[in-house]
Amino acid sequence: MDEGKSLAQFVSERRENIGLSQTGLSKKSNISLKMIEDIESGNELFLATSIRQKLAKGLKLESAEIKKYEKTVDVSLVTDAKYIEDLKIKILAGEGAECICPVCGSKLITRIAQMYDLEDNLQLHPKAHCTKCPFQIR
Repeated sequence: MDEGKSLAQFVSERRENIGLSQTGLSKKSNISLKMIEDIESGNELFLATSIRQKLAKGLKLESAEIKKYEKTVDVSLVTDAKYIEDLKIKILAGEGAECICPVCGSKLITRIAQMYDLEDNLQLHPKAHCTKCPFQIR
């Protein structure tokens, strides 16, 4: 791995080395052109497994080679259970739009999952994930 090289730089250089345009890579990897642009502009710092696998196929690489360049965030550092519980309460109260990621400070995407228990009682479960890092509430 080249020291200090970002995911954006790596993908852009690899794409150019194999002679593809962004549109060509989009078609070869079956990823939207917008996603390719976001990756190469540095807006995407880590990738979903499915995106990484598709991108690797388009770039003629193993997905592990791409993963090395992704930004890593240690979400285990978020150990403040009280803060997580407060986030869950906010989501259930309909205040999810105000929730901020405790890891990186970005906006959280929130929703309330509706599930039923064995007695057919409705159970509401708050869910959230960050737009910029791997943080999530399951």
